[in-house]
Order: sequence, then C-alpha cells, then structure tokens
Amino acid sequence: MSTPTTFRELRLDGVGRSFGGQDALQGLDLTIRAGEFIALLGPSGCGKSTALNCLAGLLPLTAGSIWQDDKRVDTLPPERRGFGMVFQNYALFPHMTVRNNVAFGLQMRRLPKAEVTRRTEEAIRLVQLEEHVGKLPGQLSGGQQQRVAIARAVVLEPSLVLMDEPLSNLDAKLRLEMRTEIRRLHQSLGLTTVYVTHDQEEALSMADRLVVLRKGSVQQVGTPEELHNRPRNWHVADFMGFRNLLPATVAEVRDDHVVVAVGGLRLAATPMVPLSAGDEVVVGVRPEDLTVASGGVTGGGSPAYGSSTGSGTSTYAAEATIEARVEVVEYQGREVAVEARTPQGVRLHLRTAERLAPGDTVSLAVAPGALLAFARGDEALPSGAPVLGDASEPATSRDGVLATTGGEVS
Repeated sequence: MSTPTTFRELRLDGVGRSFGGQDALQGLDLTIRAGEFIALLGPSGCGKSTALNCLAGLLPLTAGSIWQDDKRVDTLPPERRGFGMVFQNYALFPHMTVRNNVAFGLQMRRLPKAEVTRRTEEAIRLVQLEEHVGKLPGQLSGGQQQRVAIARAVVLEPSLVLMDEPLSNLDAKLRLEMRTEIRRLHQSLGLTTVYVTHDQEEALSMADRLVVLRKGSVQQVGTPEELHNRPRNWHVADFMGFRNLLPATVAEVRDDHVVVAVGGLRLAATPMVPLSAGDEVVVGVRPEDLTVASGGVTGGGSPAYGSSTGSGTSTYAAEATIEARVEVVEYQGREVAVEARTPQGVRLHLRTAERLAPGDTVSLAVAPGALLAFARGDEALPSGAPVLGDASEPATSRDGVLATTGGEVS
C-alpha cells in the first residue's frame, strides 16, 4: 500500500468535553508526532473513549481545539478529517462480503473502479484474508472480523488511525496474536495511531508513548519504560501494576531515600516527590519485586516451579527480610501468585517460582529501589489494595531495605 497521507504533528490544546455540566474530559494537552503509536490508558469512565471520539469528530468539543500542523480540524466534520476508525464492536456491514466491506469507503469517495479494486486487494492481502474475501462477517471468527475492520480503516490511507479497544471482545490467545499484528501493520505502513485500552500490558507492549487518564484528566504522559519504572503518582502506579499500595507516614528523610512507617514496620523507600518528615504518603511495590529470600520458606520445601534443582531463590538474600504467612496461592504455570499477611496485618501480593501453600511462613525481600513513596492526597486507596490489620506481634527483620519499628534502615 502507499504511504498514508501524513502530517508533522497533531496537537490537542486544552481539549475538553462535558455532558450535562459534568466534565468527561478536561484540559487535554497532547502533541502526537507523525508515525507515533499513542495509547490512551485508564479505567472505565476515565475519558479515553471520549477523547478518541472528539478526535474522530463524533463528539464536538466543549473546550479547546485540535490542530493538524497549522490547520484546525476540530471544526471539520468527521469525513473531512481524513482519519480511519476501528470500533470496539468492529461495525462491519453484516450483509456485505469482506471485499465489499473493505471497499466501501473507497467507493463512497467515488474513486476510479480500478483504483478501488487495487487498494482493496492490497489491504486484504495485508491482513492475510485473501481466502475469505467472499464471506460475510457472520461467517468469520472474531479475529478475522477484527482484521476486516483494520483493513477497512487502512485502505483509505488515513493520516491517523483511531482504535477504540479493538481487542476487548477477543479471547486471550487471539488478543496476543492481534497485538503483534497491529504493531506489525503500524511499523510496516508508518501509521500514526491512537489506541484506546484499559489493559496496561497491551499498552506497554504496543505503544511508543502512553497517556494515562483518570476522571477526565491526564495523570502522566511518557514512554512505556517511564511509566513502568517511574509512575508520577499512586493512581498511575495502581494502574501500572503496583498491587501493593499501602498508606504510610514519612518517619525520616535521608540523602537518597526516605524511611516510612507502615503497619508497625519501617521501610526504606524512593521518594517520587519531595517529602518531609511527618508527610502522609502511599508506598507501592510490584508483586514481582517482592521476592522469597534464600532459605526463606517454612512449611514448604518443594522444588520451585520450572526448576529441576529446587533453588528458585532470590538474589536478595543479603537484604533485609520480613516474615509473612501465606494465605492464598494461585497457580499460574511457571510461577504462583501469592497473597500473604505479616504479623502486623499488612497484606501483600507477590509472584514467585517457589512452591508455596497456604499456612507457609515466608521471608520476603524487596528489590533495591523498588519501593516507591508517593504523595497520598485526599482520596482513598483503590479497592483490592493491601490492607492493614492489628499489630499483634513483632516482625522478624534484618538491617537493610526492610526493618521493623525501632530497627535501623541502612
């Protein structure tokens, strides 16, 4: 196919949309460079689909403007913006064959018949549906219908392709396959793409940059690595896989870290904002950064999953550890997802290759620098976050990354 009609940049300046006086999207500032893959990421109701529909022209703006280089486009109707759209439900014409669905947009533009045929065949070949050109959508699998929807969008050679959660209706295997397929098409055609999803793994694996939205406002814009490693606040951290989010208080500020008190424990954490002693914070750590220390299982002793030697132990044996009792174990193949509780009532989530069972006592270590401290704000922690119970007995610890109340944090 030909290189899509392009631009240097697409700019959203203070874009907003309200419904009945309620802001669904507010103050969205974003510059999209030609050829970029941008993912709009966030939970249901965060404004990501509203932003996409404003870009497409399906919703008028109530604030701000949209510019394609020096040309304002938010005042144009959808058909004059030159964008392609892939809807969540595919929106295929059920009475049309694959070929006719793909060709429809070209025919509506009254292009020469020979050009319609050529571009339709190229698009169908691109998504590998040559054997299905005469079938109706009802005769296709979900993945095949998705490919038709993508072909119908790219056949127009749009300057921008908009995708609204296109993989949400597919099973897990098909989602993985289509993720790779969409990324391949993006790279081979040089498409500028804006992709809406609530799946952080999907966004991390596909996008050049991510835009995390919450309650209609942008929380953070950055590369997958930036958002994964340095979330700006605990809302972003929650959405980027920090299942262990705990309320804490800053007990001490040191040169390169802070010491926080949480659930009867003292922990060393990396501050994500300037903090002072006494500040109320939220500390977060990913399940994969909580590791079972060497020799740190009591009551188990079986070999680790995927290990013939049964080692499967942490490289952080020299770091401070804290005792916890396993409550829930979910088998996930080469590893298990574990929920454990400390004697102080701190409930934690971890992933490990160790063979664990409910009732086992484990010694946990935190990967150096993996515990992050965020400003708390006025809002409650998300449902499902670890909880604190009554501190009924002291925890066991060594000097280092983790230490109990009264212990030293090195």
